[in-house]
Amino acid sequence: MSDRVASAFWVMEPGRGEIRTAPLAPPAANELRVRMLASGISRGTEALVFRGLVPASQHQAMRCPGQEGDFPGPVKYGYSTVGLVEAGPAEWLGRRVFCLHPHQDRFNLAVDMALPVPDAVPTRRAVLAANLETAVNGLWDAGALAGDRIAIVGAGVVGGLVASLAARLPGTRVTLVDRDPARADLALALGCGFAVPGDAPGDQDLVIHASGAPEGLVLALGLAGFEATVLEMSWYGDRPVTLPLGEVFHVKRLVIRSSQVGAVAPAQRPRWSHRRRLALALDLLADPVYDRFLDGESAFADLPATMARLAADPAGALCRLVLYP
Repeated sequence: MSDRVASAFWVMEPGRGEIRTAPLAPPAANELRVRMLASGISRGTEALVFRGLVPASQHQAMRCPGQEGDFPGPVKYGYSTVGLVEAGPAEWLGRRVFCLHPHQDRFNLAVDMALPVPDAVPTRRAVLAANLETAVNGLWDAGALAGDRIAIVGAGVVGGLVASLAARLPGTRVTLVDRDPARADLALALGCGFAVPGDAPGDQDLVIHASGAPEGLVLALGLAGFEATVLEMSWYGDRPVTLPLGEVFHVKRLVIRSSQVGAVAPAQRPRWSHRRRLALALDLLADPVYDRFLDGESAFADLPATMARLAADPAGALCRLVLYP
């Protein structure tokens, strides 16, 4: 394929994707030409985009860098990519960079949108940076403290990454909760306990919900101790969520708090930029344990079929790699 033509994955309409080509202009003076090496599919958000479930009220808020088109489609969407700089300022040539960009084989990128991938971080693992940044921000939003009893409901990629960070706090007792018993091996590798929902410990100081299922949030409320916080990290698109607030919610004086990566957590906001937070996530990915979050790989050319298959059952899934020729 000529470097003057780019191929990108588009959601043409809910439930149908397509690889489309378009002319690619030479990079401007403040841009890099990036050849994609790998991208990651964020199964929760991208499944909702693929299925056309982004609420109309959130169409603007959900736009990603490099997006073309509009929800529900045709739209070019995605936000976790690693590429090689082929043209641009001399100091960037030949460097691997992480950036937020849809699934596309070549593209031009503003210099200030690129972050160098540390030498200690392999390309495939680096695609987790956006998810790990979300996890860092979630832990900040939660206000987790040393010694806390923390339950994390949902052992998908975001829940597991939050657990990996929480387990590093001194004295914490972290339990990863998931309906799939096979996730116990992941919890063990991360230094956490594991429980299926029926065996999950109660009276928790902090509960973080990341299962993407409304019943998971109901479970999270039940696990929280007196005046504890339940941090909601799932996004439901246009699905309504019903909660039993007539049960323990008022008696326990619980707090439900949302976390979303679009804004840096309030306590860190005066000192931390989005760029600094993402750079931290990339540095943390030097730990080989994060390879456990890479759940198979697909060729870019097969992405329409791959996305349809993954969107049919996104719950609890880990990160699927997309590899480019």
